Amino acid sequence: MSLGFEQAGFDVIGAVDFDPIHVQTYSANFPVSSTLRADLSLLSGEHLRSEVRLKTEHIDLVFGGPPCGGFSLMGKRCPEDPRNQLVLHFARLVAELTPRYFVMENVEGALMEPMTEIVEQFIRRVDEAGYSVITPIRSVDASDFGVPQRRRRVFIIGHQRNLPVPEYPIPTRSVDAAKDAKPRPTVWDAIGDLPSVDDFEELLRSDTYARQLEHAEGNYAKTLRGDLQDPEDLSHARVKDGKGLTGCLRTAHTSETVRRFAATEPGTYDSVSRFYRLASDGICPTLRAGSGPSRGSFTAPRPIHPFQPRCITVREGARLHSFPDWFRFHPTKWHGFRQVGNSVPPLLARAIGNSVRRALAVLAES
Repeated sequence: MSLGFEQAGFDVIGAVDFDPIHVQTYSANFPVSSTLRADLSLLSGEHLRSEVRLKTEHIDLVFGGPPCGGFSLMGKRCPEDPRNQLVLHFARLVAELTPRYFVMENVEGALMEPMTEIVEQFIRRVDEAGYSVITPIRSVDASDFGVPQRRRRVFIIGHQRNLPVPEYPIPTRSVDAAKDAKPRPTVWDAIGDLPSVDDFEELLRSDTYARQLEHAEGNYAKTLRGDLQDPEDLSHARVKDGKGLTGCLRTAHTSETVRRFAATEPGTYDSVSRFYRLASDGICPTLRAGSGPSRGSFTAPRPIHPFQPRCITVREGARLHSFPDWFRFHPTKWHGFRQVGNSVPPLLARAIGNSVRRALAVLAES
């Protein structure tokens, strides 16, 4: 979520994750932030303030996404899953850090039985700390905010009771031309200018495409490439290293897999792998993360390219997630897709961040 909230105008001064791979990637992309590898359940607000050199200054916003594995509709959805307790530790840190606002993100399963008790406990704990939660709690679809991916996520937004109340963002994109919103970008708007990676032998060994990209037709790809300035993006400028486009590592499919993928019609599923073949004029289904080392290190099913008989690359997944091209992921496919699939699309996070920033603007004017 950090990039989206930075794009909304927030200075993200610190971040916490337990996975050393994710911490390393985060540090590379957010060099001015303090990145802490820690177990959230063992971390105190006082320690966190010390790590990010905050002392006693006020905090406008604390945001985060406790692990969703215990809530996911794809999993067992067990209330006793120990990962669920991190939601309550998030509430504890809100109470200890006393931010003006907080945002907690999770999957839609968090609002379904038997998991609702965890969310209710969370609300009770932040209520005891002086916070109100915007109700009803809602899930928001990334495709309604310019992301070419159907991805619904729950956002719990809270505020100190004496402060202006944020609102859930109003969708800015639509498939209905009659509505007062811009059309949604398509899969091809997102990845149409990216290389045909199977044409380049070196991309079996390296994830970096060092050649010139094709011309980008639409504003979506031009913006992510850095060829077009986004006037609503308030993030800090990053300098490209000039070495090429990362995230382009190929997958060496068998000839039988290539044959099946080629025979799979766009908008349908491969009969064996059940991988979905993207339709160039449609949007992408939810990109999943796969599992971590403690649960078998499985790579999630990846969509099939709309015109080439192969799975999409990490960079293509990042484009479908609204990440700019300067953003680097781990060079392996497993870690790279895990990082994309676990993240909140920046344009979706920006929409939530803008809602909180508007409430802060009202506060500043009062």
